[in-house]
Amino acid sequence: MHYLKTVQKQVDLIVDGFFAMLPSLVIALLVLMITWALARFAVRIADRITRRTSLRADLKQLLDTLVRLAIWIFGLLIAATVVMPGLTPASLVAGLGIGAVAIGFAFQDILENFLAGVLIMLRDKMQIGDLIEAQGILGRVEKITLRETHIRQLTNELTILPNSMIFKNPVKIITDEATRRDEITFGVAVETDLRKAETVIRKVLDGLPAISRDRPVEVYAVNFASGAVNFVVRWWADTRANDFARVKSDVIMGIQQAFDEAGVDMPSSDMKLVDVRPEKPRETGPA
Repeated sequence: MHYLKTVQKQVDLIVDGFFAMLPSLVIALLVLMITWALARFAVRIADRITRRTSLRADLKQLLDTLVRLAIWIFGLLIAATVVMPGLTPASLVAGLGIGAVAIGFAFQDILENFLAGVLIMLRDKMQIGDLIEAQGILGRVEKITLRETHIRQLTNELTILPNSMIFKNPVKIITDEATRRDEITFGVAVETDLRKAETVIRKVLDGLPAISRDRPVEVYAVNFASGAVNFVVRWWADTRANDFARVKSDVIMGIQQAFDEAGVDMPSSDMKLVDVRPEKPRETGPA
């Protein structure tokens, strides 16, 4: 019976304490509601301000997140002070210091992705809309958050990568420059007049409007093969105004048609091409 009275006494103390704190809890809840409304209003104001500037979309998103985060931290501190009147700035800083260590160990991956997201948004490269290749995934950056990056693949699948993977690993930004170089390699019959073949190739590329005139077209005879001479053709094209794959297709079809008209023969598809570059000397072991 003595134990029952002790338990009943403790329960009564808890209930009395709850009702005593009820006004403070209500006020703290009101503070949180005001914080929520104030955060939404501040984000709208920030959006209106940044809309008139030339900030990138990812930087605007970062600014909205930081504004929202700052207001919520301030509101949570006020709510905690209302619920616990004895809470002082010194004790709060000490508690945050101990808590930060514990949170850092418990949520190491989340914090790593958070910091990586901030750094990705702050750097100039890899903006929303860029075509990138990261971790073997090729697609356009659709969205960057503080936790992850959304990449829409060219086949329309959506891939979500943690920001730490993108920040710590090489990323190929294909659309960083609008003008890109492409090339093809093919063979012509060994008895062909190579100067004539080069002239035909250059004439074809000069007649394609998608080929950039700011950079030279490169046509080289690179090596001999079985019954053929291999050419490599390089050109530059503006990917903003032209489909990169379509330009390459036009080059291939144009060269083949021009070769047919000029009587330039190409090796048959079943002919085995052999690279005749000098072989490396064999290493011999000790006798």
